[in-house]
Amino acid sequence: MTTATRWALALGVLVLAAIVAVLPQVRSKDTAAGPDLTAARAAAALAPCPSGTGEVAQLAGVRAECLGDGSTVELGSALAGQVTLVNVWATWCEPCRTELPVLQRYADEPGAARVLTVQVQSKPGDGLELLTDLGVRLPAVFDGDGGSGPVRSALKVPPALPASYLVTADGQVRLIESPRTFTDPEQVREVVRRLS
Repeated sequence: MTTATRWALALGVLVLAAIVAVLPQVRSKDTAAGPDLTAARAAAALAPCPSGTGEVAQLAGVRAECLGDGSTVELGSALAGQVTLVNVWATWCEPCRTELPVLQRYADEPGAARVLTVQVQSKPGDGLELLTDLGVRLPAVFDGDGGSGPVRSALKVPPALPASYLVTADGQVRLIESPRTFTDPEQVREVVRRLS
């Protein structure tokens, strides 16, 4: 074995040892638990996230965190078989702050379709605080605070928020384009009737 080979081998062993020493620290940072949301969840008192059987093809395999309790919701099966209005919102979105209470008033009416909200591009604690402040108790899932989570990708959410979709009982997913933002529960009733 030449001297150059020995040095290369020694250097390789040192690099490998450094990687082995650092790797557990990197993994522990990646898997560290997020902030404790117990108090914020209790204050928000959100309705339970839906669950179900069956499959909405466009949402098959799409998972999100239930804001109310931290559990994982598989949206493809949770939204199957029942008309559901899905509303995508963020804490920084002013029209969302206006629309969320309208959706709550609609959902409180007899015979209303199920409503599920999807928080995006903002921290879950901030979302829970906003929902508490607005008095909105609708079931909500968290789709990540980054650029594009699995729900946004599956629904092909446009860049402007809020965005609402109607999931029909037979599993079709329809973007609600008119109106773009609900200002009255009557508008929600009309859209649900028209698109169901």
